Amino acid sequence: MNEYLVLVVEDDKPIRNLITTTLKMNNYRYITADKGNEAIMLSASHKPDIIVLDLGLPDIDGIEVIEHIRTWSDVPIIVVSARSEDSDKITALDKGADDYLTKPFSVDELLARLRVIQRRLMKTDNTSETEFVNGLLRIDYVYGCVYLDSEELHLTPIEYKLICLLAKNVGKVLTHKFIIQNVWGSAVDNSDASLRVFMATLRKKLNDSQQALIQTHIGIGYRMMKL
Repeated sequence: MNEYLVLVVEDDKPIRNLITTTLKMNNYRYITADKGNEAIMLSASHKPDIIVLDLGLPDIDGIEVIEHIRTWSDVPIIVVSARSEDSDKITALDKGADDYLTKPFSVDELLARLRVIQRRLMKTDNTSETEFVNGLLRIDYVYGCVYLDSEELHLTPIEYKLICLLAKNVGKVLTHKFIIQNVWGSAVDNSDASLRVFMATLRKKLNDSQQALIQTHIGIGYRMMKL
């Protein structure tokens, strides 16, 4: 049996059954809720490792659920919703969701997103507070150095802040707004354009032309993949 406990928050019974059947077949432990307030209570009492959350709930909106849980927990939250507009995705991610799947979705994609979260939860197995390792990439936080296949990369201060932010949130989609606030400290003129330029130069130095390490979510943001 998988050691991770998943809280499934979904009021549509057929979709809830699809998700729980998929989890059961892949040896996940799970609990379910069909209302937002119930989800908040179960999250507090059972302390799940991952939450799969619908936004369109009968009592309160899923965004409110995220806001409540984020006041006391960093549990990974995967939103599964019929809302497909970029603005909905950005709002959920800005409020603290870790990932976003649009209905209808394939169970294989859901399982893949769960595996990404699991790798992130296990990242402490091969990293420490002073070092981050992901494939050929190594960041030495003590000396502020970044290495690719043992060769030191010469990064600008902004590029270094970018890669550290992505590394500390590996596997998580970071919105443009979140990155800009954490790297530059506040909104700047042409901030989106500046971010694209710095990300392009960083990827070039990482030899990441195929986006195997840093994944673009068009109109939303970026994610460092766990290799």
